[in-house]
Amino acid sequence: MILPGHTLGMLGGGQLGRMFTVAARTLGYHVVVLDPDSGSPAGRMADDHLHAAYGDAWALDEMIARCDAVSTEFENIPADTLRTLARHLPVRPGAAALEQAQNRIREKRMIRRAGLQTAPFEVVERPEQAEAAFSAVGAPAILKRAAMGYDGKGQVPVDSAKACAEAFAALGGVPCVLERRVDLEREISVVLARGSDGRCLCYPVAENIHRGGILHMSIVPARVPETTARAACEAATTLAGALDYCGVMAVEFFITASGELLVNEMAPRPHNSGHYTLDACVTSQFEQQVRALCGLPFGDVRLLTPVVMVNLLGDLWADGDPDWGRLLSHPAAKLHLYGKEQARPGRKMGHFCVLDPDLAAAVEAAEDLFNRLAA
Repeated sequence: MILPGHTLGMLGGGQLGRMFTVAARTLGYHVVVLDPDSGSPAGRMADDHLHAAYGDAWALDEMIARCDAVSTEFENIPADTLRTLARHLPVRPGAAALEQAQNRIREKRMIRRAGLQTAPFEVVERPEQAEAAFSAVGAPAILKRAAMGYDGKGQVPVDSAKACAEAFAALGGVPCVLERRVDLEREISVVLARGSDGRCLCYPVAENIHRGGILHMSIVPARVPETTARAACEAATTLAGALDYCGVMAVEFFITASGELLVNEMAPRPHNSGHYTLDACVTSQFEQQVRALCGLPFGDVRLLTPVVMVNLLGDLWADGDPDWGRLLSHPAAKLHLYGKEQARPGRKMGHFCVLDPDLAAAVEAAEDLFNRLAA
């Protein structure tokens, strides 16, 4: 075990790295953040911020010399960086797991190999494959870049073979996945922690509502049958085992109108839909990330109260700072701002949670508070 007083490294300096850093420092660890952004939100909270590219040899030498273990806050860290560090100290999760999540083609094939179901899909890597792929998948469909797409970016809805070919060209002719748009009843996600010994704990299932491809609201516990929640946890655990994963990860699911449970994608890190754990669980997903990294026993994942989490995007800052007094007037609202210097439309600037023993009341209050901020 790596005990408090030692130094942990974080690759990535956004809000997920920031919340990891806060959890680690609360437990008594030192934290060094490596991120190329001089205004890194995580870097501001850490003991030290190495302002350098992820492949910078000097920066990696510093991490090796100063850190006892390293984790990541997003999946697009170069795999070679992780392999370099892993030759000298524990890196959790490892390069192999991140590589699966860095490419939708690899990811979906890996999910299928694990015996889990996805929406029907076909790979489009060349223009001449577009027509056959669309014929196999059918309409309605959505073409997604295989790499570097998130929060709805790099995705184009298509309804014909011609539209598919045009979308492929518009996305730059890079490898893509053409995926059938299922008749969606609900979206849910599971955040879990898995140790190096294979022990796995799942947090309560979140029900997710998106706007414009970006998560807007998570409702916990998810309003789904217990059998569905259990099946999602079992599927997420299976996926983590197939990856021999160590750390915190999230798995997103579609529930179709006919009741099918389909894996949408995985995230090898703490997840936006798990932010509710900061206020409503015995142990947050970020403290759990510290525990997994350091080989500590896992904390309790029990939900203490129903909760609703709402994202705060940069759109709310269009006319200056939102009126936080409206939000903080609610005694059970918990505000989390990420310390980002510049607000932009669609950029995640913070979130808030509303806690209430009555889930319906929590949903109503969260919607009302958000509408007041947006007014």
